[in-house]
Amino acid sequence: MDNPNWLAERFEENRDRLRAVAYRMLGSAGEAEDAVQEAWLHLSRSDTGAVANLRGWLTTVVARVCLDMLRSRASRHEESFGQRLPEPVANRADGINPEQEAVLADSVGLALLVVLNRLTPSERLAFVLHDMFAVPFEEIAPIVRRSPAAARQLASRARRRVQGPSTVSEVGMTQQRTVVDAFLTALRAGDLEAILAVLDPHVVRRADHVAVPAVAAREIRGAANVAKEALTHADRARFARSALVDGSVGIIVAPRGKLFMALPCKVAAGKIVEMDVIADPDHLRRLDISVLDH
Repeated sequence: MDNPNWLAERFEENRDRLRAVAYRMLGSAGEAEDAVQEAWLHLSRSDTGAVANLRGWLTTVVARVCLDMLRSRASRHEESFGQRLPEPVANRADGINPEQEAVLADSVGLALLVVLNRLTPSERLAFVLHDMFAVPFEEIAPIVRRSPAAARQLASRARRRVQGPSTVSEVGMTQQRTVVDAFLTALRAGDLEAILAVLDPHVVRRADHVAVPAVAAREIRGAANVAKEALTHADRARFARSALVDGSVGIIVAPRGKLFMALPCKVAAGKIVEMDVIADPDHLRRLDISVLDH
């Protein structure tokens, strides 16, 4: 197993899995590549003669690297995705650009990335490794320096936060989501009539001081006014997804998984009657955002 060429071949066979683990842990394609490269350096410098399961060993190594990176973020008091501003649209030296990262984020689920980023590093690791990659808790426990039972509790706590408490019935949630998704579809298409069709004639749009310029109206009333304003921000719609926001179906805008804005919506009789636009970082952190299957 110590033959360099053999090790390199085995590593390449596992690269996609390692990248997937790292991306779900870190939420950044660039950082995930860095973590995978660190795992390779660790492998190339280690005596692996006694390693029976190289795939599992590499998964553990990349998970430890990611955990250290997440803890480093916390020690530097880095904020959540919403506070880490989107990077400029420029190619990275390693060939990863924002468009590629957007595809990765979309494949995982923007809402899921946003929620994962609200977990503690240990919760995130336990949930990602066990629920997404079927790693046993006996193997997770040493990474987080807990007992298998405690590792199971970490994953369980993370799972509850990901799934989130629903304050509406399943039927009510489905109806709300149908309306919100129709709004997003119309907005992406730039279809004014379709947007008007899902807005109550007396709909109210409220926005915080971060979401709108100082000279803009913090509150807009009427379907025509709300629809026209929404169309001026249609370019953001490709980064928008429906999600549970404080227990009700709403919208999150998350370029490459970085939470930028949340729009809790109130739906009645098949129409959006209220929409709040929240971009204030402190307010975003307090929101309870959960995943909706797409």
